[in-house]
Amino acid sequence: QVQLMESGGGSVQSGGSLRLSCAVSGYTYSGGCMAWFRQAPGKEREKVAIIYRDGSTNTADSVKGRFTISQDNAKNTLYLQMNSLKPDDTAMYYCAADDVWRTCFLGRPGYWGQGTQVTVSS
Repeated sequence: QVQLMESGGGSVQSGGSLRLSCAVSGYTYSGGCMAWFRQAPGKEREKVAIIYRDGSTNTADSVKGRFTISQDNAKNTLYLQMNSLKPDDTAMYYCAADDVWRTCFLGRPGYWGQGTQVTVSS
């Protein structure tokens, strides 16, 4: 059974940093994709960043230059380093994964975590 467990969320002031982690069990990254999404109250879910098997990444324009997605295959963990945080970054952040690479790009990966809250105050 695939399980994704996020951690690292919290409250931070504008300009601060957080690193989110996503521990993955029951899933071997075999050529699909892993990603971070976020959803703020009253807004649609937004794709934040994707990482593919070859290490290539895709980052949303809204966070480009501030957020970095990475993975540690030995620890089976996905990360999202978030710097220069803004109040607009306040949202629930979810990690996700799938064996088919295009599902993350389409916003429809099959495996999801429960989410971790990030709150940025001005």
